[in-house]
Amino acid sequence: MMSWWHKTLSGQLVAALLGALLLSQAVSFLFVWQERKQVLEAGDRAEFTNRTQSLARLVASLPADVRERIARASATDGTRFWIAPATEPGSPVWLGEMRAQFATPLARLLEASEGVALAEGREPGEAASALASAEVAGEQSPPANWPADLPTGARALAFSDDLGVGFSVPLGNGTTFNAAYYNHFTGSILSTPFPMTFALTAGLVALVAIVVIRRIAEPLARLTQAAETLGRGEVLEPLPETGPDDIRHTAEAFNRMQERLHRFVQDRTRMLGAIGHDLRTPLTTLRLRAEFVEDEELQARMFATIDEMRAMTEAILALARQESETEPTRTVDLGTLVESLCEDLAEVGNDVRFEEGGRITCRCRPDSLRRALRNLIENAVRYGREANVSLTSAADGVEIRVRDRGPGIPADRLEDVFAPFVRLEESRNTETGGVGLGLSIARAIARQHGGDVLLRSGGQGLEAAIRLPR
Repeated sequence: MMSWWHKTLSGQLVAALLGALLLSQAVSFLFVWQERKQVLEAGDRAEFTNRTQSLARLVASLPADVRERIARASATDGTRFWIAPATEPGSPVWLGEMRAQFATPLARLLEASEGVALAEGREPGEAASALASAEVAGEQSPPANWPADLPTGARALAFSDDLGVGFSVPLGNGTTFNAAYYNHFTGSILSTPFPMTFALTAGLVALVAIVVIRRIAEPLARLTQAAETLGRGEVLEPLPETGPDDIRHTAEAFNRMQERLHRFVQDRTRMLGAIGHDLRTPLTTLRLRAEFVEDEELQARMFATIDEMRAMTEAILALARQESETEPTRTVDLGTLVESLCEDLAEVGNDVRFEEGGRITCRCRPDSLRRALRNLIENAVRYGREANVSLTSAADGVEIRVRDRGPGIPADRLEDVFAPFVRLEESRNTETGGVGLGLSIARAIARQHGGDVLLRSGGQGLEAAIRLPR
């Protein structure tokens, strides 16, 4: 899964979309969260003020012995109401009474008996802990928008750090009705619909994005496969020129490139075939005329030159036929193919040995590959007296290695020998050095398969390797 996110176009685009979605949702949530907090706080304070005014009217109309119970029964999680002897609002005494009220759990307020400290034996709650260091930051008398039917001596208190507000309303009998509100708005992101809405939105976006992006990436995958197939020299149908303009134009360009490559190869093959064919007639004429030469030594030299030219002509024609033939590609067992070729060459007297390396399969054109490998083995036997053939597998492909015990090739000439008609054997004798097309043909075949032929010279002998992709 991690590999898919990092290495595929679909994964990167989906990740980019989800990242952009998360960022936009997070920014929007911060603004909405802050606005929601302010609205809730304002609503809670307005509700607390109205509740305080209503309770003040109710308490003032009740007998003194039930006022305390009514006040305590009206408390909520964030509000407390209590009756106490008249004290200076905001004084340490008043603040102590307020903290004692909040220190008592809401469920125990009605159980508290008269004369017992409300906080006795109780663990301080969240509000009490926050209000432990609260101080009065300001007061107003009478409070803003205070009803005319309530005592004008009422006072509104604002706590430090904007934790909440309090009220003190005189009841006229030496007692006051007190109210305090604590701003306990501490909701977390998990208590909101945001995680669920984001998960659903992200899932829908990812689903739609994967479907759309796969439709876009599918032509690219076909293009990649077609390029790999073309690089191996296989024949393939033109790509469908469909999809968005960018993808369609890419497919059109690839099809044009493929057509040009095929036309170029056909033209070159046709030219080589024509040259080789046209050379046969003058060579035959030269040989006939050489028959009339009376000097036997001169005649022998002329025949040798004509034979060399004929061998080169036949090699050119063989190369042209090789490139013009379109052998189908199929999956074969390389071990079996290489072993059978080594046995065929060993049966005619060549010192060829094959080292088995297990079963390795590969898509190739078997006849072409046999010809390339035959050229390397024959070179090893010709120049190094023996050929040791082995087959190895790697993560990115396979190698067929042919090693001999000959003199090797100088490091600065390893690439030169792949040029057509280049021979390091200076005698120009076709019996000992060939015509110089073996390595060229072998490399051409390997490259048509998407691989290459490499030469490694070190120590005793030379190692030639055909490297093929899987």
